[in-house]
Amino acid sequence: MMGGLLVGSCGLPAHSICWAGRFKEWMRDMKTVFTTGEAAKICKVSQQTIIRCFDSGQLKGFRVPGSRFRRIPRDILFKFMKDNGIPTDALESGKRKALIVDDDEELVELIRDVLEADGRFDVRVANNGFDAGMMVKEYHPDIIVLDVMLPDINGKEVCQRVRTDPTLDDVKIICISGMVEQDKIADLLAAGADDFKQKPFEIEELIERVCQLLDMESAATSR
Repeated sequence: MMGGLLVGSCGLPAHSICWAGRFKEWMRDMKTVFTTGEAAKICKVSQQTIIRCFDSGQLKGFRVPGSRFRRIPRDILFKFMKDNGIPTDALESGKRKALIVDDDEELVELIRDVLEADGRFDVRVANNGFDAGMMVKEYHPDIIVLDVMLPDINGKEVCQRVRTDPTLDDVKIICISGMVEQDKIADLLAAGADDFKQKPFEIEELIERVCQLLDMESAATSR
């Protein structure tokens, strides 16, 4: 113990070692080449738009040898985004945006902690429908984990509002609730939810589904 700080075996404060480790993980996880689908999600456009730009030469890249798969290097994608006035936040951070909406603060913190520990997510939270609505517009998350029974609004209405906004059509929604009525679950899916998880659930299963919807490697295989 030195000056109230834990000291690692190399003589550096433990928090410095921790941040060095996180930086190495961030560098490891930072992708250098993207598929057209990944580029589309980062640019908030359709995959077909990216393919058209690629095939016309507006967006440079290469094809995987022996296949028709297109690949786009990070620096070229960055320049393409800059040239076309597309915000580069998602590319620069290398993280996907997750919004957790639930009035159960303990559950919110649990999901938040697990997503942030994964290292590939930027996470924000809201405890009611009003705050969630404001945050969706400002934050434009890649995925929303949405409790159905909020204190001020029904989760179904939140889904409907998201789906009626064309600028949010790429946002994925996972609804969570303790309700079991199949007809209500069907209503949520019809309103625009991509999936439903019944409480209580295994947190690992929720994170796995988040990764699937965002076309990411599972948390287990990414480590």
